[in-house]
Amino acid sequence: MNDNGKKQVPLRLSAELYDALAAWAEDDFRSVNGQIEYLLSLCVKQRKKNGKYVSEEQDKHPEFDV
Repeated sequence: MNDNGKKQVPLRLSAELYDALAAWAEDDFRSVNGQIEYLLSLCVKQRKKNGKYVSEEQDKHPEFDV
């Protein structure tokens, strides 16, 4: 672990997904890394709240219309 308590995780994203995240991050005044961390945190909170996955189609890759 890093000194700041955060774990570094290598992540591979399609160019299309990265571009969509980058645009969203810019709209929210965040870095791409910050946006990914924010979205993952929301998903984990939602799962803890519901006690289950948000979608039964969790493992399907989404199609982007960008």
